[in-house]
Amino acid sequence: MYQDFSPYSLAYQNLKKIVLIVLPTLFILLCGTNKIQSQEKPFVVVLDAGHGGHDSGNRGNGYYEKNIALSIALKIGNTLEKTKGFKIIYTRKTDIFVDLIQRANIANKADADLFVSIHCDAYTSSKAFGAGTFVLGLHENERNFKVAQKENSVIFLEEDYEKNYDGFNPNDPESVISLILMQQTYLDQSINLASTIQKSFVENLNRKDRTVKQAGFIVLKYTYMPSVLVETGFLTNRSEGAYLNSSVGQVKMASAIAKAIINYKNNRAATFETKAATQLTQDESISNLNQNKIYFAVQISASKRKINLKSYNFKGLKDVWRTKSVKLYRYYMGKSFSIENAKNKLEEAKNKGYNNAFIVAFDGDKKISISDAVNHLK
Repeated sequence: MYQDFSPYSLAYQNLKKIVLIVLPTLFILLCGTNKIQSQEKPFVVVLDAGHGGHDSGNRGNGYYEKNIALSIALKIGNTLEKTKGFKIIYTRKTDIFVDLIQRANIANKADADLFVSIHCDAYTSSKAFGAGTFVLGLHENERNFKVAQKENSVIFLEEDYEKNYDGFNPNDPESVISLILMQQTYLDQSINLASTIQKSFVENLNRKDRTVKQAGFIVLKYTYMPSVLVETGFLTNRSEGAYLNSSVGQVKMASAIAKAIINYKNNRAATFETKAATQLTQDESISNLNQNKIYFAVQISASKRKINLKSYNFKGLKDVWRTKSVKLYRYYMGKSFSIENAKNKLEEAKNKGYNNAFIVAFDGDKKISISDAVNHLK
């Protein structure tokens, strides 16, 4: 049936009323939705002031490490809280004692993006000076072990420390090996953050660069995000101790660390955007070229044991998956949609020590020959 929609018709006038009512409402709803979507999750940083309460930390030249660490941590937080996009959480804001494992729990509960623990160093020689940043790892020398030993000895001040830390002994170098678990997943990001902090110390304060090092710190072991421990300088060095104990020194150290955290966040966001764009292009190519779900993988091992697919169980390799046959679990790394990419994955696996790794091809869940896969993808 013909409907009259001329400008003077009743149908036209009714339609006009509907448009005038609905469109503004729709506009408001859409704008409101976009506003909600644009509100990004804040970048959560947990600042951990080392020691506290009955644990004074080191007392080089009569200074209190616990007080200096707290002051610097609060100043870092004050700067970051004024920066858009950050949310700051402190493991302590006053002179109280907090168990090492509880510090990590605070960060984990907050689903933090970063964990930064602030300390001051000490050494038998008063000539040692400079700032250094540590990530969790096996100590490469006796000095690194001594630094970790000093910070880890705090557990002896805790009740039931043997129960909380599974019998960990800070004085036993072999015991440190047990620490290298979850943090392996975040090692690259932790090193990136530590390097950014060290660069900030050198460029902004002209501090001596004691570089990024690895050592077995309990407080870093239990965190599930990129984590670093900063030794801001040596209280046992007369001039450096005075500098760190001064208001000016603490403001400058806090400023350098805050700048590094901001730079890390900005660089991280830019990297994620680039990766997302690259992945989108790759996904489109895969969708167009690989309709039959043919792909390559690198078989790295086979075992009767079902192993947790965490990267630390596979020497740091990521994207590990498994299949199960009657008697064996087979472990693979990655799913590549070109033989060239699979070869790169194979090289990565061999560099990690999987010398017997090899490439296999799949069509969906079914294994096929590599030659058939290559020919199909041509």
